[in-house]
Amino acid sequence: MQLPREVIVGGDVLRRVGETCHRLGFLGTTLVVTGPKVQSIAAVPVQESLRASGFKFQQVLVKDSSLSQSREVEREISKAKPTVVLAVGGGKDIDIAKLSSANKSVPFISIPTAASHDGIASPVVSMKGHGKPYSSMAQAPIAIMADVGLIARSPYRLLASGCGDVVGKYTAVRDWRLAHRIRNEYYGDYAADLALMSARLVMRNANIVRTMSEASIRTVVEALISCGVAMSIAGSSRPCSGAEHLFSHALTRTAPHPALHGEQVGVGTIMCAYLHGANWQLIRDVLRRIGAPTNSRELGIESQYIIRALTTAHKVRPDRYTILGEKGLTNEAAERVARVTSVIE
Repeated sequence: MQLPREVIVGGDVLRRVGETCHRLGFLGTTLVVTGPKVQSIAAVPVQESLRASGFKFQQVLVKDSSLSQSREVEREISKAKPTVVLAVGGGKDIDIAKLSSANKSVPFISIPTAASHDGIASPVVSMKGHGKPYSSMAQAPIAIMADVGLIARSPYRLLASGCGDVVGKYTAVRDWRLAHRIRNEYYGDYAADLALMSARLVMRNANIVRTMSEASIRTVVEALISCGVAMSIAGSSRPCSGAEHLFSHALTRTAPHPALHGEQVGVGTIMCAYLHGANWQLIRDVLRRIGAPTNSRELGIESQYIIRALTTAHKVRPDRYTILGEKGLTNEAAERVARVTSVIE
């Protein structure tokens, strides 16, 4: 199991990056991996903290979440020879830093600027390569430093997307149990319960999320971190990624203008809960209270792409058994599921 040594969630966290690196035993040079949109608001304060603590640092800007971008960061790691890589930014910045640092056997620290999905704490990366998105194991962060004030400045849509990703564990764990029964796949109660606890925490606090208060942001961030820990314990993304995630990945492949990953996961969870015979209305109502999309219109995606994603989702990861089965849904079945749950009209 790869678990973070330190998790710091609170206010004014960026100023503590340098002292945290010292406490973790790092010396010398660090590499800051960040994006152009967050460089000034997040990377600069991090660099000031590093400088005040006596660290040298190099910086690399991430443009996208592609394999070629990851290899570019690996080359920077080879040149700078940092003792630790600092991922400062959103999902793509953290995923690139996570994968490239793992490939070069250098630890990394996750410093998210938004709470849009559980990649901030998980050992899993979602990358683009070979013409399609895919997920793979990399490494868990040695530390997570989440500045609540900084995250509060990000668009609310990103926080709502993170909630959709967490709520997806409601069906992901059901898929994991199903795979255990049907295929005798390894199933771990502790990892599954931790993922479900995160989903229930967000669902129970749905009404306060929209306030964007420090307490509500901390709730979502801690739930996302717990999901990442659940994956580390399980040794795979199983407790946090089932048919609802396959649906999201398939939708990203097929829709001309995909929505955010967590938004699509939330809508997928509604339909997958229906397939499991679970309380899909509860999922829909929770997402509505949060202000996350619950149908194709709110996603900004035409109905035909919802149907296509539902019928092709099982092909995204053929090795991952879910409620969609080995052959997937027919067009007729997919349309019925989407209409019954009011995902399409």
